[in-house]
Amino acid sequence: MPGNVARTLVAVSLAALGAAGLATGADAAPAPAASVVAPHLGMKPIAKGSVHLAAKASSSNTLTVRSAGTQGVVSPTPQVYLVFWGSQWASDPAGVAPDLQAMFKGLYGSADTWGTILTQYCEGVARGTATCGSSGTHITHPATSPLAGVWFDNASAEPSSATATQIAAEAAKAAAHFGNTTQTPNLNAQYVVVSPTGTHPDGFPNSGFCAWHDKTSSSYGNLAYTNLPYVPDLGVDACTTLTDGRMLSGIESTETHEYAETVTDFWPSIGWNGRNGEVGDECENMDAFVPLSTGSFDLQGLWSNKANACVTKG
Repeated sequence: MPGNVARTLVAVSLAALGAAGLATGADAAPAPAASVVAPHLGMKPIAKGSVHLAAKASSSNTLTVRSAGTQGVVSPTPQVYLVFWGSQWASDPAGVAPDLQAMFKGLYGSADTWGTILTQYCEGVARGTATCGSSGTHITHPATSPLAGVWFDNASAEPSSATATQIAAEAAKAAAHFGNTTQTPNLNAQYVVVSPTGTHPDGFPNSGFCAWHDKTSSSYGNLAYTNLPYVPDLGVDACTTLTDGRMLSGIESTETHEYAETVTDFWPSIGWNGRNGEVGDECENMDAFVPLSTGSFDLQGLWSNKANACVTKG
């Protein structure tokens, strides 16, 4: 989810494969239009929550639709664009870039039972809806990988302490790079701006978050994007409830939290929210090491209205 602790939050949450064959910063994108950054509405904080909602489910945990709109409520056919920002990606000590690509390459089809949790949620229904049934436009479970593009924007260094405005501008630059220059393709595109080791995007880690997602307006329409810092810089077992000693577990848990929240609350916060926040906020104390076709990954639990619980399987 999005948000700096110091900002007003609508929802607070505890938010090669290698470089071979990948796009690089050599084919520069056109300069993005000026972006306007909305207040961040959700985030995965570094501190773990104190309540295990999976064990204390009640009707107050139920997610409902905040807007009756047909655009920006959810992402019906999710597409993820990974943007590895900065020339500093020449160093990737934890192997974040190949790991995130492998994870998203596996989030589809019958092998992915985690992603099927999201298909119960929809847009185009009345505000306050808690159960879509057959109504509205449902989120579809991807039949192929939702990873639509990868860009190493390495023509110059990422600022050592990029501001939220600079992160949003990088998302707009990525939209131009991938040719998504009208609102239509950006109704399902989410731009994950991944910062390199040693950087401090939006004050990370002193601002208290693992990552956040938000929207920004641009001449390409509203854009959904994520600020994903180099979580392994925090050390083993940060930003996850697992204690498996893997450097990558925390960033996998964090990004699956943000991915699912972007899919279900595409332009925060007109999508699915509850008293405790978005679909990932409800379940910050649940992680599971889940096998996909491309390997096993730390996927964070998600709130299911259908099960009235946090779950890791749909």
